[in-house]
Amino acid sequence: MKMDTTYFFVGIKGTGMSSLALILHDKGLKVKGSDIDKYTFTQKGLEDVGIQIFPFDEKNIQEGMTIVRGNAFGEDHVEIKRAKELGLTVLSYPETVEQIIEETTSIGVAGAHGKTSTSGLLAHVLSGVSPTSFLVGDGSGKGVPNARFFVFEADEYRRHFVAYHPDYAIMTNIDFDHPDYFTGIDDVIDAFETLAKQTKKGIFAWGDDQHLRSIKVDTPVYYYGTSENDDFIAKNIKRTTKGSNFDVYFKDEFIGNYDIPMFGEHNVLNSLAVIAVSYMEKVDQQEIAKELLSFKGVKRRFTEKKVSDMIIIDDYAHHPAEIKATIDAARQQYPDKKIIAVFQPHTFSRTIALLDEFAESLSLADQVYLTDIFSSIREKDGKISSQDLGKKISKGGEVLDLENMSPLLNYHDDVVIFMGAGDIQKYEHAYEDLLSNLSLKNN
Repeated sequence: MKMDTTYFFVGIKGTGMSSLALILHDKGLKVKGSDIDKYTFTQKGLEDVGIQIFPFDEKNIQEGMTIVRGNAFGEDHVEIKRAKELGLTVLSYPETVEQIIEETTSIGVAGAHGKTSTSGLLAHVLSGVSPTSFLVGDGSGKGVPNARFFVFEADEYRRHFVAYHPDYAIMTNIDFDHPDYFTGIDDVIDAFETLAKQTKKGIFAWGDDQHLRSIKVDTPVYYYGTSENDDFIAKNIKRTTKGSNFDVYFKDEFIGNYDIPMFGEHNVLNSLAVIAVSYMEKVDQQEIAKELLSFKGVKRRFTEKKVSDMIIIDDYAHHPAEIKATIDAARQQYPDKKIIAVFQPHTFSRTIALLDEFAESLSLADQVYLTDIFSSIREKDGKISSQDLGKKISKGGEVLDLENMSPLLNYHDDVVIFMGAGDIQKYEHAYEDLLSNLSLKNN
């Protein structure tokens, strides 16, 4: 990467973009960027290190800059057009990441679900034992001089991850998502197979996923899971209200016993993938076990707080499989409490394509509330509503109004999970304000 240029990020507040900007800053490079004025949870980290953020404007683009273009912005964006007029180098997000991949032992984390949680866990664990740079999809990024490892999230959307040639890849699962781009499950499998063929040393794949089992590559594939036909196996799993404990075997060899302060089967599997990668890189497993104990989670993944007598959980879940995993984790941690789900459907195309699956997963909660569908930059409306989803849910399905969150006041000493990838947090904050005001009145 060049020291004699300013890297200007178009769309710097995006979760991946903000992480990448932090990495380049930590590497001693000059970084600036632009985005919308609306506050996002990613910008605090940028501001804390002094990275300037400007409103979109063609005047931001100056001679001598190198432009990093966010995936959401096309050739018609005013800043991209200006960069082309000036003859500046314009790199895509994946092209910039690939430059860092080439400098280290790189581990990409791919999957329809679990990318951010797994890459965040892997980054935390490896950082504790060896110099590690990382790029996590919750807006976290860090560049370490002379890093041994680089952990990064590899996103399948629009095949962005086919730009990457990592040493290792963790593949948590393959599922049909992003129906606005992928034509069907075979198209998704093809994308993952492309990344797998470009992976140099080894692939760690969840053994229960039949789509991952079908991938044909020359690179060694190590399956992880709980079945005897897996390579890395978690056995004797004990789930408690404090977390999970399990033994790990590589084929018939006992590797170690591990405690994790996390909940749900998916977190056992994510931890197993991290253990598998570190084992193949000959990292001391006692060190790995110690680092697993101190993981605090990533932003917007099962983030908890207590307000009044209620436990409130904030989670990015926006696919049926993720909703199921989140509710499973809440059941493990709070087995004696009622679980109330508040879900914001994310994009019309996803809601239409997975309508029945959404209804089935949400019905695992004790009571379900919905918000209106959150549209995206690419998709402003569609022929479906949250009311259509609500009709299919067996445990409620009422659509909440931001101005009236009072239906949630009917619950006491229970758990409310706010789930979604849009602006579900504004509903969460409205509910928290109601609870706080009610508590003040009662006191």
